[in-house]
Order: sequence, then C-alpha cells, then structure tokens
Amino acid sequence: MFHSVHHPGRLPLGPRGQAVVLDAPGTSRLVEHTPQRPGPGEARVDVHAVGICGSDRDVHLGRRPAPYVRYPLTPGHEWSGTVAAVGEGVSASLIGRKVVGEGLRNCETCARCRAGETVLCAAGYQETGFTLPGAMAPTLVLPARLLHTLPPDADLTAAALLEPAAHATAAVLKACPLPGMRAAVIGSGTLGLLAAQLLGAFSPSELTVVGTNPGRADLTHRFGATAYRTWDRASGLSDFDVVIDAVGGTSTASAATSLLRPGGRLVLTGIPAQGAEGLDPARVVARQLSIGTAFGASAGAWSYAVRAFSSARLTPLELVTHQLGIDEFERAMELTDSGGPHGGKVLLLPRTS
Repeated sequence: MFHSVHHPGRLPLGPRGQAVVLDAPGTSRLVEHTPQRPGPGEARVDVHAVGICGSDRDVHLGRRPAPYVRYPLTPGHEWSGTVAAVGEGVSASLIGRKVVGEGLRNCETCARCRAGETVLCAAGYQETGFTLPGAMAPTLVLPARLLHTLPPDADLTAAALLEPAAHATAAVLKACPLPGMRAAVIGSGTLGLLAAQLLGAFSPSELTVVGTNPGRADLTHRFGATAYRTWDRASGLSDFDVVIDAVGGTSTASAATSLLRPGGRLVLTGIPAQGAEGLDPARVVARQLSIGTAFGASAGAWSYAVRAFSSARLTPLELVTHQLGIDEFERAMELTDSGGPHGGKVLLLPRTS
C-alpha cells in the first residue's frame, strides 16, 4: 500500500477563491472556497475547467428528479484538473498528474460492480455535482480510485469534455460497431459529435449525422461524418446497420427505427424526454431490431475514452465556444439554455474571474 508524502495534518491547502452554491432551484450564490484535506483513499484536485450540460441546467431549474439531486449543492460533474494532494493510502506519484474523474460513486463489491457494470451499482445513487460537492470550485476532493490520469502534455481545456465523451463511448460500445458498416447518429450536439468521432475510428463505409441546424454541416464533417442531414431532408435515409440516438427527444427514438435495416442495432442515450412517442413492439420484433441503452459511463467506457483522447483519436476542443470565470455562472446557464452559438460547449474556469 502506498502513502502520501505529506502528513495529513500538514497538507498544503492550495488555491482559494470562490465556489458556486445552489441553495435551491433558481437560487445561486458565490461563496468563499476553503480547500479540504483529502481523507484516506482520497485525492484533492486543482480544477482547471468544468463543463456545463443539460443536466446542470435541470439542477439549476429544479427539473432533475428528487432522488438524483441534493440541495444545497456545488454543481459540476464534467471537469479536468491536476492532483494537488493525496490522503493516506494513495500513491504520492499522483501529485502533479493531470486527471479527469468518474462522477458516480460505486461500491466495487456488489454483483454488478464486479461484472464491470459500475453504473448499475446496487449501493444507491451518489454522484459528484448532483448529490456530492462538484467541480464549480477551485478544488475538488474525491476517491482517488475514480481518477483517470492523462499524458503530461494533455490539453486540460479539451479534457474537460471527457465526461460526455465517456457517455458517448458507452453508447458506441453498446452499438458493437464493425469496419465497413453504415452508421448514423441522431444529434449534432456535444454527445452526438463525440459519438460520431468515436464511430469513425471503426472505419464505417458511411457515417451520417442527422440534426436540426443546417449550420452544423462543416463541423460534423470535421468530426468524421461523411454526410449531414437535417430532418426536413432526411427522407430516404434507411438501411443503416447502427443508429445512435444522442438526443433523447420526444420523437427521435421512434424515428431512429425507420433508419435501420432489418436486424439493425439502435442505441438510446442522451437525456430521454418524458412522454416520448413509444416504439412499436410489433415493428421492432418483426424487423428483429436490437435496442440497447447507455445512461452514464462505466469505468471501462471511461478508460476507452481516455485512451482515445490520449492517442488523439478523440479531439473535442473544437466543441468549446465559451470559457468563463466562475463569477459568470448565471451567464453560462443562459448560454447553455439557449444552446450557445451553434450548440457549442460552455466551460467555467474556477480559478479565473
């Protein structure tokens, strides 16, 4: 067992600054941040950047189901940073390493965790930025076992997108892609484009992205798509081997089945909408479609995404359109609510104001 080079009573406290706190839906404030000493098995990370997604917006507006949020809360589950200190039982070699980290706290001992399905942990739901303190603060303390280390030259701004990339990876792995397949992705937002780039690594013969914004065509091609269609121009699209629904809209899952060939595979991800149009079981069975789901990312999906990023097979930096200081949290929420220019990604930099 490794131990920190620091005595727990003399750990440097590191950067101070301000943190976001949501006391209740729609009620946010900035508070002075006091870095916490990591306990046994924990690490403290100096946060470089934290991404904002639709689930953060739902927490801000009070739309996240009660079992999956706990106020008051410091949000922030998509983040990157550098390890500043470690607690007892954690190798001191982590200090100074660039890292990202899993948000879901799993027990590692239940049947599902032992099978590698850590997102289905039987211990109950706990997640950084939703029920536990998140990364919209200068520092973050979490179990060191959840960290994934990055190369020394990694771009930490780009790495802040590895959390949604891990979700996209989970969807792609559920799709079981093969070289030469015909693939389609529904959605040209962050999740959809990351899924497209990951699918591109499997050398599909065709990779079509279907979205709503005509202005996304060039960007989708840079992320590996061979074609981009808006829904009003999607008639005639069919016979895809694999379709990933990265939107979770009220009609996208049903529409996705029409894009598949008989025997094709559909993977549903994103944030499913309440009251969505149902899938016709008779049509699914008659056409022998396979339907999978991806909600969250297992440790294996995280590892795959980090390897793809470290080998430059996953290059998400172009998706970032705004980098704001922590004191611009409310503006960041507004930009995310509107989708930002062309649906770009908004980052907060907790150590910049």
